[in-house]
This record gives sequence, structure tokens and C-alpha cells, in this order.
Amino acid sequence: MRKVKLYIAVSIDGLIADKDGGIDWLNALPNPDNLDYGYFEMYNSIDATLMGNITYQQVLGFDIPFPYSDKQNFVFTRNQSLTKDENVTYISDDIVNFVNDLKVKEGKSIWLIGGGKINTILLNANLIDEMIITYIPTVLGEGIPLFTSDLQLKSFRLLKSEIHNTGVVSLTYVK
Repeated sequence: MRKVKLYIAVSIDGLIADKDGGIDWLNALPNPDNLDYGYFEMYNSIDATLMGNITYQQVLGFDIPFPYSDKQNFVFTRNQSLTKDENVTYISDDIVNFVNDLKVKEGKSIWLIGGGKINTILLNANLIDEMIITYIPTVLGEGIPLFTSDLQLKSFRLLKSEIHNTGVVSLTYVK
């Protein structure tokens, strides 16, 4: 069975975006050695992505070619008139059922890109198998949380921790 991996960067106060949905703060930290914080290894371990429509629209706004074109990409939306575009397949069906069905298909792991609502739905449904959370030494104060407030109690085991010379800390948790 395929694994769902949540690979995401958060502020020290647990936010994935600022109050306007921006993520410019992720690039504000000096990174003279161009560390990728495990991104390359994670990206090569997956063949599909999952994200919400707000996250997808944010990716499109980066003013670069769509960065995951070599993967199967699924975007969750409530808008049932959206079905497919050149980058993604839109899913307006039940998220939990869709991910359960996707996990049993042949393939590599699946990257859960976010956002917070999708993260919470999949965590509450016990569908996240691994979480690679990279803490950026920044406090935002307000913004979009990693998980929404309707989160259910879940336990994970720390598999790996890495402290980088930039002050970034990467933690890998598994069920």
C-alpha cells in the first residue's frame, strides 16, 4: 500500500502561511549552502501530489512553470464544474474515499502538499503515514495553521531529526 507523506515547512508557531496566505517568509532565511532540507529525496520518493485549490492557486502564482508536471496531481475543490486542467485533476468527491482508493493503487508514495484543512481531514481519517515537518526559525503571529482546530488526538513516532546550520529543524514522524 502506498504511503501519504505530509512534507511541509512551518513557522515556529505552527503556521504554513501568513495571514494573507503568503509564504515569502520561507525565502527570507539566509541559506548560503542552498540546503534543500530533504526535498529532493522526498520528491523522488513520490509519484503523486494532493493539495487544496487555494494551495494550487498559490503554486500557479509563483510565476514559474508548474513544478510538479512529472507527477500525477490532484486538487481538492468544492467547485464541481472543475474537472481537469493542463496540470491537475480536480477532485470534488469525498476526500477520504478518494485518498483511500489512491493508496491501494500501484505506485510510489503520495505527497500531501496541504493546506491546513486538507491536512486535518486526512490526519483525522488516519491517512497520513509520515510527516516531514521543517520548522523555520520565524514567528508569524497569525496566519494559516498546519492543522485546523477540529483536529483529533493522534500519536506519531519520531523517526529522524535534523538540525541544519541555518537554524532550521526537520523532524520526520511515522505512525
